[in-house]
Amino acid sequence: MALVIDLMRHGEPQGGMRYRGQLDDPLSELGWKQMRCATENKQPWQKIVSSTLIRCADFAKELSDKHAISLQCDAGFIEIGFGDWEGKTANELEQQNKKEFYAFYDDPINNTPANAEPLLAFQRRIQKAWQTLVQSHTDNHILLIAHAGVIRVILAEVLAMPLEAMFRIQVPYAAISRVVIHNEGPRLYPQLQFHAASL
Repeated sequence: MALVIDLMRHGEPQGGMRYRGQLDDPLSELGWKQMRCATENKQPWQKIVSSTLIRCADFAKELSDKHAISLQCDAGFIEIGFGDWEGKTANELEQQNKKEFYAFYDDPINNTPANAEPLLAFQRRIQKAWQTLVQSHTDNHILLIAHAGVIRVILAEVLAMPLEAMFRIQVPYAAISRVVIHNEGPRLYPQLQFHAASL
């Protein structure tokens, strides 16, 4: 038996590219189009799980209603909190404090932005939500609609990557990655089938 989980990042939010974190911005018109195009005429899922932030949850509800698929919104899958960086662009942060900005990417575990959620705490939160999802299903096909940081932590877990390397994984808007989890007796064997692709 195998559990298939498709990881989908939300589309572009209003305000474009910035450190949004837990700011609850809605999707832009382009963001809606990106997500609709990515799932158009496709309904292989038995269940949809979504972050509670509206850039994920609003589209998840539309897709759930359209195809009569069960929907569960889970706050465990919300994005990392960026603290004082929230709402700012990379250019703004680099101009304000270039040393601090690049220190985060050089060593994100030990260089948490002011008032932000520590990366290890974020990892534990996502691991807990992921393990609960995996352990409560067996041979379903699930769509998880979440955020770039969430998807990076999950992929780092699946691939046994060091957490500090997670920002090397690019996660475009509305892209889909597929994880297949094989149930071999008491052990689970996760495998990344494809990344940042379309169905």
